[in-house]
Amino acid sequence: MTDRDDLRFDAGTVLTGKWHGHRYQIVRRLGSGAQGMVYLARACERKVAVKMAKDRASLISEVNVLKKLETLRGEPLGPSLFDSDDWIVNGRTIGFCAMEYLEGTPLQEALKRTSFDWTVVYLVQLLKHLQRLHETGHVFGDLKPENLMLMNPGHSVRFLDFGGATRIGRSVREYTVFFDRGYWGLGTRKAEPGYDLFACGMIMIYAALGHRFEKKGQGEGQLLQVIRTLPRLAPYQAVLAKALKGRYVSADQMRRDLLNHIMEKQEAPAACGKRSRSRANAGGGWLGAWVTASCIMTAYVLFVIVYVM
Repeated sequence: MTDRDDLRFDAGTVLTGKWHGHRYQIVRRLGSGAQGMVYLARACERKVAVKMAKDRASLISEVNVLKKLETLRGEPLGPSLFDSDDWIVNGRTIGFCAMEYLEGTPLQEALKRTSFDWTVVYLVQLLKHLQRLHETGHVFGDLKPENLMLMNPGHSVRFLDFGGATRIGRSVREYTVFFDRGYWGLGTRKAEPGYDLFACGMIMIYAALGHRFEKKGQGEGQLLQVIRTLPRLAPYQAVLAKALKGRYVSADQMRRDLLNHIMEKQEAPAACGKRSRSRANAGGGWLGAWVTASCIMTAYVLFVIVYVM
């Protein structure tokens, strides 16, 4: 195993794979985690993300998941895998993999810039991806906004880091306490779909509050109290309670419930808009403009749901 400090390299450093001979020039560090370091690099004028691993076994597991995902049809769930190799440097062997560099907005940043309604839209798409991932026999594990990317252009959500992906039935290898049901006393760390769905519920809570918080006393009661007292979350109380308590058997089931809530919310303003149209025409342009803007927003949300998701 390699220490994380031993994986720090300066911009301009060139990696040459021992077995495949591909060369990667480091541009800058993108991030670090429990399992290693990730760099933005260039290979033949193409941007790539190079992940150097502390633990070779963990890297092999992640590479195998990425290879499995490449066999799936439809929209990619995460970055494409380009290469997996060893790099010999200063007498040490460092395992690494080169992946597609995903350009977009980290979901953590997007949640701060957009309305909460968009959080729910992103989550509907995320649940669709989770269903496909779970059908391969894996859970994502360390599911949190930092590990999700909102692609540009469009609003396509992609997984960033599969280092915590775990085969169903085993113990989750990586987790972040706020999004971990074990921390809140609402389940084990056994890898199963419900583990990821709990994290989806916590992503909604995080987006509504704008920050994380620590457990105080009985976890279930604390979380349900937060949901009841926040106006943004109250309409989704039933969905969130089922996700947090492990009542959903699949991501598709939770996704259908969220879609139903979105459709119900969009129907209410539409009915209100019809009643307000005559008053808007008589009372001035500002109300009419508001109704028009609401209709445009509704149409766009529905477009994203139908065509992107």
